[in-house]
Amino acid sequence: MYCDVDGLRVYYEEFGEGAPVVMIHGYGIDHNVMIGCMEPVFERRPGYRRIYFDLPGMGRTRAPGHVMSSDQILDTVIGFCEKIVPCGTFLVAGESYGGYLARGMVRRSPDRLGGLLVICPVVIAERAKRALPERSVFARDEELLAGIEPEDRRLFERMLVLQDRIRWKRFQQDILPGVRSRDDDFVRELMKNGYPFSFDVDRLERPFEKPALLLAGRQDATVGFKDMLKIVDNYPRGTFVVLDRAGHGLEVEQQTVFECLVNEWLDRVEEQQCQIKR
Repeated sequence: MYCDVDGLRVYYEEFGEGAPVVMIHGYGIDHNVMIGCMEPVFERRPGYRRIYFDLPGMGRTRAPGHVMSSDQILDTVIGFCEKIVPCGTFLVAGESYGGYLARGMVRRSPDRLGGLLVICPVVIAERAKRALPERSVFARDEELLAGIEPEDRRLFERMLVLQDRIRWKRFQQDILPGVRSRDDDFVRELMKNGYPFSFDVDRLERPFEKPALLLAGRQDATVGFKDMLKIVDNYPRGTFVVLDRAGHGLEVEQQTVFECLVNEWLDRVEEQQCQIKR
């Protein structure tokens, strides 16, 4: 399905009925990464309307005919949410760059959000300023890696610290479709000229008082984990978790723990909603 947002046709898919949850994928991929990690949770947890969409220039959402910045992409995300969920509150879940945009929503539209989940979030947009650990690998299937196309292999090795057949299967399902469908010129231009917000996304007028879950991989050499811990005071209802044996693919490298934590976050969201209704 498509939704028109200021002349841009935003592609999205929906599953289920109930409380809305808007999912924001990472940079240069598409909605499949969020479907891959979130649907196993919601398949066993009815009562939620899951909304997965593609950012501009990624997946099936075509790039506009002009250069965009993250500020403008955030405008598009907020405009999309206003059309798809025109009233009431909704949950937002974002992965990597999607976690950066999700925190932009916390800053811009906190009253519309009933809860926040971010997975391996970009905290510092400028890579050179990030606190990054040394690269680590805990499992490596050399026979498998030898049979992977060089470009796909480089990305797989860069993201994951568990490089085995189970994670490669998920990588093919969750990551590669978006990599192959993105507008490379658009994403390069965004990274070059407009990736950081023009404002401090973590400078909030007031702390975000709704249930939050912020997850990072201890060995994530792409966005790191230390920077995430610096924003703990913004989320007084936030659970901050740094998982060992996890890189930038935390949701597949530590799938069991990930799903347990997401379920616990949803428990807290539902508890708060019950308290509001009393």
